[in-house]
Amino acid sequence: MPRFEVPDVDLSQYSMRQLAAPPLAVLVVALAVIGGWMATTGSPVSPGIEFTGGSELVAESDASQSEVAAAFETEPVNARSVGTGGNQYLLTFQSEEVPDIRDDSDVTLDIVQSQSVSATFGSSTQELALLGVAGAFLGMSLLVFALFRTFVPSIAVVVSAFSDIVVPVALMNIFDIKLSLGTVAALLMLIGYSVDSDILLNNHVLRRSGDFWESVDRAMKTGVTMTVTSIAAMAVMTVASYIFGIKLMSAIGIVLVMGLTTDLMNTYMLNVTLLRWYKFEGVNR
Repeated sequence: MPRFEVPDVDLSQYSMRQLAAPPLAVLVVALAVIGGWMATTGSPVSPGIEFTGGSELVAESDASQSEVAAAFETEPVNARSVGTGGNQYLLTFQSEEVPDIRDDSDVTLDIVQSQSVSATFGSSTQELALLGVAGAFLGMSLLVFALFRTFVPSIAVVVSAFSDIVVPVALMNIFDIKLSLGTVAALLMLIGYSVDSDILLNNHVLRRSGDFWESVDRAMKTGVTMTVTSIAAMAVMTVASYIFGIKLMSAIGIVLVMGLTTDLMNTYMLNVTLLRWYKFEGVNR
């Protein structure tokens, strides 16, 4: 049975600037993408029908995707093939009611499932979801500061967690992944994943005996193994969900894969750099 082993990476050969520059550059680009998206659309990320209101249905037909989309009196804002058979289509409409099929259409449709959300309810749900993410992040930050009671190690965890959320949100805009209850849940999970790996690193460096780089190496062997395993599991879930047309699970999986990959970079480059400065050149010298 194949076994994953963390490769030995000598981070001590890189300067603090070399280690911190890539994650900081990625964070700046992500903030620029979100800022530009917000300036043009009024929202940091495009919301799904759970937050804007609208209707969504899965239809089964022997016709092509374009023919199915054109069969309705109102064109869907989004249409794509789902499932393994190639004859099921997911269609999204801005109206709360599913439009009727045109009288002159000869396309035969079988509605497998449908759902609709009112605009008022969607707006209220969006506010609650965003408050949930903000509250979780604030609670995490307070807990981290109470745990370490030192500014630099604590802020390293908070900055890493912040980047782990911001970068996936920017990539959601680039890859046209809508903000939904599922992707909000994924962002909340990323806060937990990020704090877990960062606290593991901080504990090894600050609270266990041994040389700084030995402590970092021990934390990497455990942390990288956990994160890569999670990435692999989420990738498999994403592919399987996409094949079987489970849109919610595939969106959650994609966001988690992006966030966990970002977490690897932030934890073992940015966080290590801040801890290195704290141990050798900062207030702890």
